Amino acid sequence: MAFFGKVRNTINLLKNIDLDQLAKINKQIDLSEAMQTLGQLDENQLKGLMKMLKTKRRKGQHDLPPIDGDFYNLDLKLSEEQRELQLKVRNFMEDEVRPLVNEHWNRAKFPFEIIEKFKKLNIAGVPYEGYGCPNLPFLMEGIIAQEIARVDVSISTFFGVHSGLAMGSIYLCGSEEQKQEWLPKMQKLEAIGAFGLTEPNVGSGVAGGLETTCKWDGENWVLNGQKKWIGNATFADVIVIWARDEDSNQVKGFLVRKGNPGFKAEKMRDKMALRIVQNALIDLTDCKVPESDRLQKAESFRDTAKVLKMTRAGVAWQAVGCARGAYESALKYTKKREQFGRPIASYQLIQNHLVEMIANLTSMQTLCFRLSELQDQGLLKDEHASLAKVYCSMRMRDVVSRAREVMGGNGILLEYDVARFVADAEAIYSYEGTKEINSLIVGRAITGYSAFVN
Repeated sequence: MAFFGKVRNTINLLKNIDLDQLAKINKQIDLSEAMQTLGQLDENQLKGLMKMLKTKRRKGQHDLPPIDGDFYNLDLKLSEEQRELQLKVRNFMEDEVRPLVNEHWNRAKFPFEIIEKFKKLNIAGVPYEGYGCPNLPFLMEGIIAQEIARVDVSISTFFGVHSGLAMGSIYLCGSEEQKQEWLPKMQKLEAIGAFGLTEPNVGSGVAGGLETTCKWDGENWVLNGQKKWIGNATFADVIVIWARDEDSNQVKGFLVRKGNPGFKAEKMRDKMALRIVQNALIDLTDCKVPESDRLQKAESFRDTAKVLKMTRAGVAWQAVGCARGAYESALKYTKKREQFGRPIASYQLIQNHLVEMIANLTSMQTLCFRLSELQDQGLLKDEHASLAKVYCSMRMRDVVSRAREVMGGNGILLEYDVARFVADAEAIYSYEGTKEINSLIVGRAITGYSAFVN
């Protein structure tokens, strides 16, 4: 009976063997020697060998998990409508923006052709009520900022300046007449806005050190001074200018229209970051602005700070998007790039970098998600926004650095995207409050002592 059992097993074995393939293998190796060697392996060694052979045959691709930077599935907390909008923005960025950003970034040019397409998204002024704005939760403003920055930080900055800082200044500090004039047009991207606060000699010290002045001459406000790093200013239709009143010493806001006499915006060149953003050095020389274009509810820097607090959360989300874009690009690369006959994603040191990146990214995402929840609940404080800006900008730097590292020399080539994220991360790290200033805001909140210079 044992003999017939062996015959049956042999017949079944022959049925499952591709004889042509066996003949091909026999030409390359000594089958009898291979069979003898295999027969000496124990069960665990055989299992390990089969696992290695299967992995090699798959080339490390089609059976691998999808590339997704949302490791904790925060998208499941969104409503169906919110998730639909998130994917709508993502698809727009992938289809319309990704193909052209590297070329425009390299040339320091803005892709004006995308503005018409941007209009169809209907996302400008996301959290504002009325004036044609979507009136969605602040959470969605953050999600949208992340999705745009995930593909390109420059386009995210353009949108954040327009929708957040410029529209936000008018929404929070403008009169009803000013809101009616500007917000509907800006929501439709029929008018583009810019925000002028930073100056050549004044960055972190704007609260009490603005050098740009305004003075009432009996008929108009006369503005004199300079502004620096003002995104969108070379082509904006309206620029929010903050200036110190020579009489009251208080900070006031003004809506300076495109083409206003005494206003000049010169494009800044030779930047290493956010090269698509059209930053300008603004000169204000006896620039006359009527009282009707003074922001009626901006009477001191406290009102300016309200705008910055509202938009700082969006910058933290931008950092998340930048880190996510770098991580996903790097992960995709490591799965395709082979060295020593294997995808580099299969090596321990590369996986350690990837895990550090996804850990940083996940902590950033969860922090910002809670930050936006606080904002939607009306509980947001300056220190909440500042902590998010500090932490996320630091972790972002680490993520983009590791992304560049796992890509080796290719990490400095624009075609792989990560080089652009590395450069643009440096801008996010600095604007909307440096690490030091935001740290002092948080430090004051948790200790009760102000460490700011008087």
